[in-house]
Amino acid sequence: MTVSPGDPLDDCLAAVRRRWTATPRVGIVLGTGLGGFVNQIQIEAAFEREDLPRFPAATAMSHRGRLVCGSVGELPVVAMEGRFHVYEGHSLDLITLPIRLMRALGIELLILTNASGGLNPEFGAGDIVMLTDHMNFMGINPLVGPNDDRFGPRFPDISETYSQHWRNVAARVASDSGIVLRQGVYVGVTGPNYETKAEIRFFRMAGADVIGMSTVPEALVAAHASLPVLGFSVVTNECLAPNTTPVRGEDVVAVANGAADRLQKLLLGILEQFPMRLP
Repeated sequence: MTVSPGDPLDDCLAAVRRRWTATPRVGIVLGTGLGGFVNQIQIEAAFEREDLPRFPAATAMSHRGRLVCGSVGELPVVAMEGRFHVYEGHSLDLITLPIRLMRALGIELLILTNASGGLNPEFGAGDIVMLTDHMNFMGINPLVGPNDDRFGPRFPDISETYSQHWRNVAARVASDSGIVLRQGVYVGVTGPNYETKAEIRFFRMAGADVIGMSTVPEALVAAHASLPVLGFSVVTNECLAPNTTPVRGEDVVAVANGAADRLQKLLLGILEQFPMRLP
């Protein structure tokens, strides 16, 4: 993909290409407590914040903010070990810069992971939920402003953001691996506070199954660029449980860590299926 000289994407792309020339087929964003998946990547180049011009700092708990390039088996991949959030004070252009960088590098599929609160009473802490759709309650949208015609149209259709094809693949992998995989709708909010009881009731009535403070801006930018998305959320607390305790960030990370092995197994199984070309 051709990029315009002098913009952040151009600067970051040039920095990566000076050290890594492969074309990744899959991009992965590793959310809260899930960064350990980078140990499954044969790392060929890794970029800290200071290595990538204008990359913001990752300040969220358990988010390193490092870009990792390499391969899983024979499959070239690029991964963000951690992500950036609205509540950290970053602009949406910077929050979604890694996604557009991955697209410019050549990825064909974006896998997003996150930790979330469970709104569906049938979901328990530690469950893995495959996203079927999302609701944007962040009050902002990364596509606002001049359209970037390098990636997509002014008014993109996002009705099929979460690829049915790759959701079917993930469901088969989960079934074959004995992994319980829930499915549901994710609602994105800005944070950094957790939700009030009234908000929790409202979002559940609206049809949301899990709630979190990320993912939606990244998914919107991917959809704008016609990039298929797979999304997985680890439920870290049951928002509608009869008896709840105050949510702490440390507990969220701990529960996400506990589900990491199952999610890692699922991701590896999906990547093994990737030689199939997109239909």
